[in-house]
Amino acid sequence: MIRTAWIASLAFFLSCVALEANAVPIVFTANLSGPNESPANASPGTGFAEVDFDLVANTMRVQVTFSGLAAATIASHIHCCTAAPFTGTALVATTVPTVPTFPLFPLGVTSGSYDQTFDMTLAGSYNPAFITANGGTTASAEAALFAGMVAEESYLNIHTTAFPSGEIRGFLTPVPEPTSLAIRGAALAGFAVIRRRRKTA
Repeated sequence: MIRTAWIASLAFFLSCVALEANAVPIVFTANLSGPNESPANASPGTGFAEVDFDLVANTMRVQVTFSGLAAATIASHIHCCTAAPFTGTALVATTVPTVPTFPLFPLGVTSGSYDQTFDMTLAGSYNPAFITANGGTTASAEAALFAGMVAEESYLNIHTTAFPSGEIRGFLTPVPEPTSLAIRGAALAGFAVIRRRRKTA
């Protein structure tokens, strides 16, 4: 029963924000660094990520720039959702092909850039375990990932040979438009209650 209510809440949340979005992508950004990792490290690397989520087109554009890493890259992806904003670790949410990383992400380098758009209606855009853990469909997985981003409980991570669990990361935070805050806040409030009950259960 709790699971059904949670999925219904996700659907309601997504529909509310889709109406609000009106085909305009919602932008999330993150500053990537070693101190943002869990546990924190002293990496000299820095980076910046922008994720544009379009709930009408069901697309997610991921843009990343990074430099100064201590070692060569081996993977990068988005994790979601932590138990509280800006802290902890979470399951990999995005695609995990043969090499568990974004497709075409630059590997074996200490600096670079990335720009890829994902079709969020496709199962291949997600970690299968994330779909299973979040309702079992791509629609429910998309809603969960987006909600985690809005709640500041998702992060983009870059892994390297020196730091296989993550050299630099940053929590994704929304760049809100003033007119969107009321609708987004109301939808999130309802979603948060169901989500809290589900975690407690």
